[in-house]
Amino acid sequence: MSLRVPIINREVLDRVDTREIDENLTPEQHEKRRQLLEALREMRRVAVAFSGGIDSTVVAKAANLALGDAAVAVTADSPSVPRREVEEAQHLARQIGIRHIIITTNEFADADYVRNDGARCYYCKSELYSRVEELLPELGVDFICSGANLDDRGDYRPGLTAAAEHRVRHPLQEAGCTKADVRAIARLWDLANWDKPASPCLSSRLAPGVQVTGERTRRVEEAETLLRELGFRDCRVRLHEGELGRIEVPVDGLAILLDPQVREPLVRKLHKLGFQFVTLDLEGLRSGSLNVLVSLEQRRVFEQR
Repeated sequence: MSLRVPIINREVLDRVDTREIDENLTPEQHEKRRQLLEALREMRRVAVAFSGGIDSTVVAKAANLALGDAAVAVTADSPSVPRREVEEAQHLARQIGIRHIIITTNEFADADYVRNDGARCYYCKSELYSRVEELLPELGVDFICSGANLDDRGDYRPGLTAAAEHRVRHPLQEAGCTKADVRAIARLWDLANWDKPASPCLSSRLAPGVQVTGERTRRVEEAETLLRELGFRDCRVRLHEGELGRIEVPVDGLAILLDPQVREPLVRKLHKLGFQFVTLDLEGLRSGSLNVLVSLEQRRVFEQR
């Protein structure tokens, strides 16, 4: 892989107009946007872990505004990443104008990751950040940045432990940005995914204790594609022991799936994909709903790190 090493130009660093005003941002959000840009300018040369989600897209856009060619977006590709997400990351990077590379990560070769005991995300992020660290000299950057925002601190996030071990910076957190702030800034910058629902990796759909395999993540991806074809923009198919598929959609969409004309062909297709049992979660879509199955002992391991 041959990559161009950027030459830092002070004119590029100084080109951001931090006086930009928009009535859709509150004064506090304007200040957070300014702090985000300033934090990146101080880093001078950065690689953004870029999934194509709204958080990492805002960091990538800010890095490009603040640093120009001294910023690069790095997207990981593996069987846990939906094909559409890789394609969308490429499209967004072109829209932003940031340098962009895609690297292959090998978390599926890690027995600790495959075991899926509740710490899977730790091993996934460790693999990603290790791979990016190896490329730092070739990329010509000094820091790795993530898209973690302030709201992520209140959830079970083993990946943040891995980030700390690799000295990854979190510009959104440093600027005090919540998820709502991120969406407001993304809308100001006219980013195409400003209102995109969260889209965690496919392995996150497998309940703790269900071994991660490429065959299972592929089935989950195909199952969720069926739901999107029915009009569900935000949905999950969780895989539990016994090949039980648990469907989560927003509560106001439950009635659609209970209609026999929708339910019966959908169940047949899911059976054909290998789901032996198909259930509809009456609580509706919840981010991170499988975290409740992580043992207290495992949670304490990461609380202590």
